[in-house]
Amino acid sequence: MPEETITVNVWLSGRSYRLRIKPEEESVVRKAVKLADEKVNEMKRHYSGKDDQDFMAMTLLTYAADSAIESFANPLLQNELHQLSSRIDKVIAKEEAE
Repeated sequence: MPEETITVNVWLSGRSYRLRIKPEEESVVRKAVKLADEKVNEMKRHYSGKDDQDFMAMTLLTYAADSAIESFANPLLQNELHQLSSRIDKVIAKEEAE
C-alpha cells in the first residue's frame, strides 16, 4: 500500500513551489522553508549584485556545509574515528618495533 502524501504549496524567495510530502511532515517542512526564506533574505541584505538564483544557491551551500560539519561532529562518528585511529597507531607501533 503506497504511503499517503499531501500536496502543499510553499513560498521561497518570492516563488511558489508545490511539494508532495507525508502529512506528518508538513509542519517541519513549512518551518524549514521559512528558515530557508529568512536565510535567502539575509543573503540579499549582505550581498549585492546577485540574482535570486545566486542567493538560493548560496543558502543551499550554507546548509550543505553546516550539515556536513554537524555530521562530522557527531559523537558516534568521532568515537569510531578515534577507535580506528587507535588501531592504526597500534599497527604502526607494532611494525616499528619489529
